[in-house]
Amino acid sequence: MAKTPDDISALGFEEAMKELEKIVRDLESGQVRLDDAVKAYERGAALKKHCESKLADARAKVEKITGSGKNLGLAPVDAE
Repeated sequence: MAKTPDDISALGFEEAMKELEKIVRDLESGQVRLDDAVKAYERGAALKKHCESKLADARAKVEKITGSGKNLGLAPVDAE
């Protein structure tokens, strides 16, 4: 598995998504030279992988906090 470039690893989720969206727009415009399009596609693939990893990490944290969606077994506090 290819290592994520350091400049991509340093990006937060929102920053990576913004760059990925720009790459997609540029490629869809059809105004990118072939060599540049290939490089942009490769970078876009790395950005996508990075975003997926960030989402998986966030999902794991939420599942840990919520007990993987299971009842945590907490009893209600008696209000007097």
